[in-house]
Amino acid sequence: MKKFVIIAFVAVSGLFSASVMAQSKIAHINTQALLDAMPETKTAQTTLQTYAQSLETDGKALVEEYTKKMKEFDEKAASMTDNMKEIKGKEIQDIQRRIEEYRNAADQKIDAKRQEVLKPIYDKARKAIEDVAKEKGYNYVVDSSVGVLLVSPAGDDLLAAVKTKLGIK
Repeated sequence: MKKFVIIAFVAVSGLFSASVMAQSKIAHINTQALLDAMPETKTAQTTLQTYAQSLETDGKALVEEYTKKMKEFDEKAASMTDNMKEIKGKEIQDIQRRIEEYRNAADQKIDAKRQEVLKPIYDKARKAIEDVAKEKGYNYVVDSSVGVLLVSPAGDDLLAAVKTKLGIK
């Protein structure tokens, strides 16, 4: 008797979950296309390029110093004592280390700036997607720009509706 109750419970819950899933509405959106269409993204890209160029300009001074030291070393290496060669070699290695440290720090600064500049844009896009999905009654929205889904049920494309919500043509 206990087995029949368990089997009946499993069957009823299976039917209930199947009917709930059948009612789910699925849509998709290419978020990369949406972000590319947003004017804020273009402004953010310009800001990031300007910032990266300023860091690159600062780093060029280190590279110029390195080039100067290498040229000087090559020109005078024949007349240098072994002790002087060792000292100059350490100076050159020190400059190489500083260049590498500067590049790593610059990469970290650019990544931090990217997060700072793009987060509000991502948040705005996400909010618009959520609002449109709610307005149109969608339970799931899949990002089609990632291209991970190989097979999926048919769904509506929300890109046009979200662009309209954001005032993008």
